[in-house]
Amino acid sequence: MYDLLIIGGGINGTSIARDTSGRGLRILLCEMGDLACATSSASSKLLHGGLRYLEQCEFRLVHEALVERETLLRTAPHLCRTLRFQLPYHPGRRPAWLIRTGLLLYDYLNFYSKLPRSCTVKPDTESPLHKNFTQSFEYSDGWVDDARLVILNAMDAHQHGATILPRTRCSRAWRSNGYWQVELENRQSGQRRTVKSRMLVNAAGPWVDRIAVPVQQNHPQPMRLVRGSHIVVPRFFNDQHAWLLQHDDQRIVFVIPWEQKFTLIGTTDIDEPGDPGQAHISEEETKYLLQVCRDYFHNAPGPEDILYSFSGVRPLPATSTSQHARTLSRDYQLILEQPPKQGIQQYAPLLSVRGGKLTTSRALAEQASNKICQVLQHSADNWTASSPLPGGDFSTLTELQSQLASQYSWLADTVLTRYVRSYGTLCTNFLQGCTSIESLGEHFGAGLYAREIQYLQQQEWAVSLEDILWRRSKLGLHLSVIQQQHLRAWLSKQKIDLIAELWQR
Repeated sequence: MYDLLIIGGGINGTSIARDTSGRGLRILLCEMGDLACATSSASSKLLHGGLRYLEQCEFRLVHEALVERETLLRTAPHLCRTLRFQLPYHPGRRPAWLIRTGLLLYDYLNFYSKLPRSCTVKPDTESPLHKNFTQSFEYSDGWVDDARLVILNAMDAHQHGATILPRTRCSRAWRSNGYWQVELENRQSGQRRTVKSRMLVNAAGPWVDRIAVPVQQNHPQPMRLVRGSHIVVPRFFNDQHAWLLQHDDQRIVFVIPWEQKFTLIGTTDIDEPGDPGQAHISEEETKYLLQVCRDYFHNAPGPEDILYSFSGVRPLPATSTSQHARTLSRDYQLILEQPPKQGIQQYAPLLSVRGGKLTTSRALAEQASNKICQVLQHSADNWTASSPLPGGDFSTLTELQSQLASQYSWLADTVLTRYVRSYGTLCTNFLQGCTSIESLGEHFGAGLYAREIQYLQQQEWAVSLEDILWRRSKLGLHLSVIQQQHLRAWLSKQKIDLIAELWQR
C-alpha cells in the first residue's frame, strides 16, 4: 500500500513526488507515456517571472516566479542559466513609458536578485533589427532544460524511495473502505494490476479533467486547453541574448538562441479543441511566428528555414469562455476533495492540480505537499528550496568542467560541455572507469556514445529513440536521418526492458 499515488509524470507530478518522498511518504507515480512526454517538454524553455503577466496585475504570481527562478538557478545550476533579453521599442505598440515602468516593477519584485537590472540600449551596427528600431529595453531572466528538469525531479523522488512507472496508464480509480483502489495498465505489455493508496493526486496536465477518477464537487472554474507552438530555425543572429517581440495583437513572441546552432521561436496562444496528445502547429501559427520575425529582423527566416516544430497544450483556469487565450492566468490551483465521513466511513482524499508553469513547479509542489501532509497527518518540514537536484552538487560550472577536463583529457570539449550542462556531476556515473574515447563504446554521432545511452536506459527510464534524442537530450537536432535510423536499429536489439522490470517490483 502507498501513502500517495500520483497520476502524471510531467513537471507538476514529478515535483510533488520528489517533495513528498523526501518527507518520508510512500509514493507511486504513474505516467501513461514517457516522463515529460507532453507539455513539460514543449515549453519555451524559460525560467522567468513572466514580464507580460504584470499587465494582468498578477503581482503575486510574478513575485513567486522570480523567487523560484533564483531557487532553480541555485539548486539546478547545470540545467539553468541566466539570459539577457532585448525588447525592441516599437512606436505602434506599447508606449516606452509603460515598458520602462513594467521593467522597473519587474526588478523591484525580485530586488535581492544578483542578476543584472534592466536598462535601455541602442542597437549597434551588428544588430539584426531593421534600421528603424533605434531603442531597445534589456532585462534579465533565465533558461532551463525543461524535460531534464522533469527527469531530475523523478530521479530525486526515486532516490528517496518513490516508485516511478512511466508508460503506465491509470485506467480507473475508485474509493473502497477508506482507500483508493487504482487499476494500472502497463502500456507495453497490456498487463494490469490494482494498487491501494491512502490518497490520490491528479497531476495529469491537460488530461486532468479526463482522468477516470470520481470527483465529489464541481471545480470552481472551467479549464481552457491552450496550445503553444514553436518553430526551430538555423541561428540567424550572433548575439548571445534573446529577444522579446511585441505584435500588434498585444501578444509577444520569444526568439531564443538554442543548442549553439539554432534559434527557437514561440510561442502562440490558440485554443486546442482536440486530443492534447496529438497537438501540432497549424499553418496559421507558422505564418504568425514568421511574420512577427519579419516585422523586426532584416534577415528573418522563411518557411523553408524551419527545421523542426513542436506544440504543447497548457491547461489554464478560465473565468470566461470568451476570454482571450493570451490573457488567461498562468497561476495554478490545488483543489482538495475530501468528502466528509458518512458514519464511520472515511472517504479517501483527492488533490487535483490545475494550471501552473515550469518556473513555479517547486513552489506548487511544496504547497501541495503541505496539504497532503496535513490531510495524512504526517509531520515533515519543507526541504526542496535548499536541496540541489541530482547532479547539481558543485560550486560552479567552470570549476566542474575544469575538474572533469583534467580527469578525462581525451574527451572533446564540446562533448564535455554537454555532459556538464545536462548531467552535472551525474556524468561521472557513465564516465567512471573510462580511460579513452573507445571506452565509451559505439559512437552514433554528435558526441552520443553507447555508454551514455546505457546510463539513460538504466537510470533515467529511457526506452525509445525519442526519449533519448528529444527529451533526455536535444541531439535529434544534430543527428542526420541515417544516424537516427542506425540508433533506432541498435536500440531495437537491446534486451533491457526497464518498464517490465519496474512493473514486477
